[in-house]
Amino acid sequence: MDEPDTPAELKARALRHLVRREHSRAELARKLAPHAESLEAVQRLLDELAARKQLSDERYAEERARSLARKYGAARIRHDLKAKGIERQVIDALPGGDELERARAILNRKYRTPAESRDEVARRARFLQGRGFSMDVIGRLLRGSEEFL
Repeated sequence: MDEPDTPAELKARALRHLVRREHSRAELARKLAPHAESLEAVQRLLDELAARKQLSDERYAEERARSLARKYGAARIRHDLKAKGIERQVIDALPGGDELERARAILNRKYRTPAESRDEVARRARFLQGRGFSMDVIGRLLRGSEEFL
C-alpha cells in the first residue's frame, strides 16, 4: 500500500468492519491504523463514530460477554474483554447472570454421567476452573458429587 486512505475512505473502511460485527474502540483503531495518514486521523474518526453511536465499547462488551457466556465463566470473560481494550468500569457494569447455572450447563454438556470417583470430581473442577469459574461456584456445583472441596 502506497498512499494512506482519505478520510472518506477510512470512514468507509471502518463502517465495513462495524457492519460485520461490533468492534471495540481499541480493536477498530488497530485495524484502521495501517490505512490512515496518522493516529490523530483514526482517533478523530473513532470519536465521530462514537458520537453517532455507531461505535460503542459498552455494546461490544455486552455482545462479546453474551457470546462467551455459553462456554466460559465470569473471570475468563473479564480477562478476554480486558485483553480487547475494554475499560474496567465498562466490564464491571456488565450483568453477571447466574454463574452456577452456566457452570452446570457447561458441565452437563461435557460430562453426561455423574462423577464416580474423587479423581473424576477433581478433573471436573479443573475443567471448570480453566473455563473461568470461581472456586466458590465450582464447590457449590460439585459438592453434591463428592465432598472433596
